[in-house]
Amino acid sequence: MTAPPRVLVIGFDPYRVPGPWDPQPVADAIEVGRARFVEQGVAAQFCLFGLDGSDDVEAVVTAALDARAWECVVVGGGVRHDLELFERVINLVHRHAPDAAIAFNETAGATFEAAARWLAPE
Repeated sequence: MTAPPRVLVIGFDPYRVPGPWDPQPVADAIEVGRARFVEQGVAAQFCLFGLDGSDDVEAVVTAALDARAWECVVVGGGVRHDLELFERVINLVHRHAPDAAIAFNETAGATFEAAARWLAPE
């Protein structure tokens, strides 16, 4: 039986960010981060949204936060580079997951390490 996710990771979908840039390195780093959760036996759910206008960011993030009680919510670096978006996401976490620790990763590949600082041992 698979344990329910304990960690919610919130960030942007690198393939749905406008601009002339290569999304592949970020997508690869996200997968490295996702694999670390699996390696460590910690269930995580990733909430990745588009910044191209294809998502109602508040609705997508709220639905993920309301899906269950989270032990930790990791907010990705891309979100933190947009002050208004960052404030909106943090306030959503505060409202919808008030008991969750909030963590910040240094890179997408280090997402597990960010969450692990706040996870209670099983």
